[in-house]
Amino acid sequence: MAHLCSNLLDDYFDYRATNTTSLRTKLTRKGMRARIAKCDYLTSGKTTLKQLFTVCSILGTVAIAIGIIVFLQRGIVILYITMTGALLGFFYSGPFLKLSYRGLGEIVIGLMFGPLLMCGVYYAACGALDWSVLFVSTSVGLLVINIVYTHSIMDYEPDKSCGKMTFAVLLNNKKYMLITLFIILFSAFTLIIAGVILEYIGKPYLLVLLTLPMAVSQFYLMLKFIKHPQNTYKPHFWMGPMGDWKGIKQVGIDWFMIRWLLARNLISFFCLIIIIVTFVF
Repeated sequence: MAHLCSNLLDDYFDYRATNTTSLRTKLTRKGMRARIAKCDYLTSGKTTLKQLFTVCSILGTVAIAIGIIVFLQRGIVILYITMTGALLGFFYSGPFLKLSYRGLGEIVIGLMFGPLLMCGVYYAACGALDWSVLFVSTSVGLLVINIVYTHSIMDYEPDKSCGKMTFAVLLNNKKYMLITLFIILFSAFTLIIAGVILEYIGKPYLLVLLTLPMAVSQFYLMLKFIKHPQNTYKPHFWMGPMGDWKGIKQVGIDWFMIRWLLARNLISFFCLIIIIVTFVF
């Protein structure tokens, strides 16, 4: 419920901020984000802002009601985690912080769907926090950032030209973008290795290193993208599912999708290995 509320609030604030300016028109004409058709239910007139806000209020109220039950069972710590997540979710695009408008959207998403989400669920279920969860959840959070940040790098030029502030636009330097991507990608694996060395997590978690070739390939493809953006590459079976690749090539977005889908597949297999290891070992 909270996730749905946050996503829809993002649409609500984004539409309110851009509907009366030329920014939305520019956004719909440039970059891969144009293909997502964000807020189509608003721009088409199927839904009004008032109706959207009502739905957000209902979802938020249900989330709070369920959260109160968890709070009564687990105490004040769960409130701290929940409030942090709620504030980040609201201020992601809401006034007055508007974090996603300041190039911090990727970091906020990584925090929310990494450490906050996983530590919060763990505490709600077990009534305690554990260092092992922090190591694993931070690694997952970094790979969540990787998905959004990869998109931002590929949309850097159109985003910059129409005034959309992503983390890539904030860096405003392609060399720094790649250095940051390298740190984000491979820190996820470094944290797991550090957790094993420090004995916070077991050695079987090193099986996530099986996904390292996917990370290396993604970084290589992003390196090539900076030099030759429109070059196309053939996906390999170990990169994971690529959807209707023939259809993707026909519409001419294979250069984008191979990189974005590889980022998605990387975190999917990374998390799948963690799930299997956790239950088996």
